[in-house]
Amino acid sequence: MSRETLIVGAGPIGLACAISARRRGIDPLVIDAGAVVHSIVGYPIGMTFFTTPDLLELGGHPLVCSGQKPTREEALKYYRGVARTEKLRVRTYTRLLGVRSTATGPVAWIRDEHGESEVACDRVVLATGYFHRPRPLGVAGEDLPHVHHYLDEPHRHWGRSVVVVGGGNSAAEAALELFRAGAGVTLVHRRAEVKRTVKYWVRPDLQNRIAAGEITAYMDTTVERIERDGVVLRRGDDGSPVRGSGNSSPRGDAGHVKVAADRVFVLIGFRPDQDLYRGIGIELDPESGVPELNPETLETNVPGVHMVGSITRGFSLSDVFIENGRFDGEKVFGGF
Repeated sequence: MSRETLIVGAGPIGLACAISARRRGIDPLVIDAGAVVHSIVGYPIGMTFFTTPDLLELGGHPLVCSGQKPTREEALKYYRGVARTEKLRVRTYTRLLGVRSTATGPVAWIRDEHGESEVACDRVVLATGYFHRPRPLGVAGEDLPHVHHYLDEPHRHWGRSVVVVGGGNSAAEAALELFRAGAGVTLVHRRAEVKRTVKYWVRPDLQNRIAAGEITAYMDTTVERIERDGVVLRRGDDGSPVRGSGNSSPRGDAGHVKVAADRVFVLIGFRPDQDLYRGIGIELDPESGVPELNPETLETNVPGVHMVGSITRGFSLSDVFIENGRFDGEKVFGGF
């Protein structure tokens, strides 16, 4: 029986692993629960990358862009082109459900649009990333239909009241894009200011929009609950008054305020699918979430199962990006 080399995740790092395998005579099967480079699909339309194109390139294929840094659309076109040029076998909308160990190698259990099946493998490379698992707020009302964890087309929200929760790049860029599309935007963040990691050209833009009263901002503020017509906010742990900057007409008591919202975007980050990894038998540090790995080959304690990219860092997801994770395939396949 023929056995597959299975790469789980068709993001940039998964594609880079597939290229490393192909150049050693191995024809891997790459699966992804979404589209090719699904994480980039979820970026805001027109978003510009923080890094230069050479640091996003795979397999020596040049990434050509119109500006100094590529946009979301240019990156999507590039990675599609890389997969096509390298003749990679990619099955999209195919989810890994689990992996079981056998005497002859791991067997993957997968599900696609046609049903479930098993794939006998000589090795499985987990390049799942984390973008498909948004971090929840964990408050009442988060499951209401007008609450989303990914930004869609900002144009859809023209003339609507929108609350964006978060203080990182995703939240900052979403607030700006929604404002420019004509939405009434309120930004809510639990810290005193947006994160230091917000892109240097995005931070002053957002600050200026807030100072001008064009975007309302509630800092040092948490979401108490989400209701069908708005979001109830709470300032700090001491119940001190909620104060917003910008144009707003909130209502509430001294410690709480309710902000009207037709749409709510909870953009507070993502988390790795550690339940999946534990189900496979991978040992994870209980504090850091870091998996047990051979540093030379990135093989886990489960024979034939490797992990690459951001998920190798446990909960410290921001330690690995395309720029450094794209070389992990050389560790996995370098000995073949």
